[in-house]
Amino acid sequence: MNIDVTDLHKRFGSASALDGMTFGVRPGVVTGFVGPNGAGKSTTMRVILGLDAPDAGTALIGGRRYRDLERPLRTLGSLLDAAALQPSRTGRNHLLWLAHSQGLGGARADEVLTLTGLHDVRHRKAGGYSLGMRQRLGIAAALLGDPPTIMLDEPFNGMDPDGIIWMRGLLRSLAAEGRAVLVSSHLMGELQDTAHHLVVVGRGRVLADTTVPALVDDHGSLEQAYLALTRGAVEFR
Repeated sequence: MNIDVTDLHKRFGSASALDGMTFGVRPGVVTGFVGPNGAGKSTTMRVILGLDAPDAGTALIGGRRYRDLERPLRTLGSLLDAAALQPSRTGRNHLLWLAHSQGLGGARADEVLTLTGLHDVRHRKAGGYSLGMRQRLGIAAALLGDPPTIMLDEPFNGMDPDGIIWMRGLLRSLAAEGRAVLVSSHLMGELQDTAHHLVVVGRGRVLADTTVPALVDDHGSLEQAYLALTRGAVEFR
């Protein structure tokens, strides 16, 4: 299921966060959403989820706004903030709470806990999880509804080397299953050998929307491409 972002504009007071942001995310592809801090990545994702209202433009999932989806977790699974949990709940109870809101049962919660490597700590309070474990719990929540579309904001944060390898494999496997995957990062290297398509952004707008091979052909390497495209593309002040 596609994500289609079209001409998004958003200001916070005197600061412009989005300045005509436009791109698409297609099934079967890992789309890397890359840019420096303050480039507009998180704001775009918040608009997609209906957490921020755009001043202009649209953000649609399969042609519909997120708020119009009847069972949103079954359409778009997302991770924006790994700390957004009730620390006194166990990892399993955190997922059960979400599952019940979507008409899902405990069996699915156990499946995604196993998938994300949290089965052995499922009865531990989530407030005692490390950052990497919280990221895994957030990813488990994103996968809970078995959605065709996945959106993850900086999922590599807090991951150890084994976790990064696991994450890259997971992203590739989700796309191989035909899902549309959007994953943001401010580090091009995190998406090396993972993303099929890259949307490079800066100052609230798209700087490049192309395939990985095309960027490498034009600039010699992904790192050189990133540096060339984002030079001067710092956040608005």
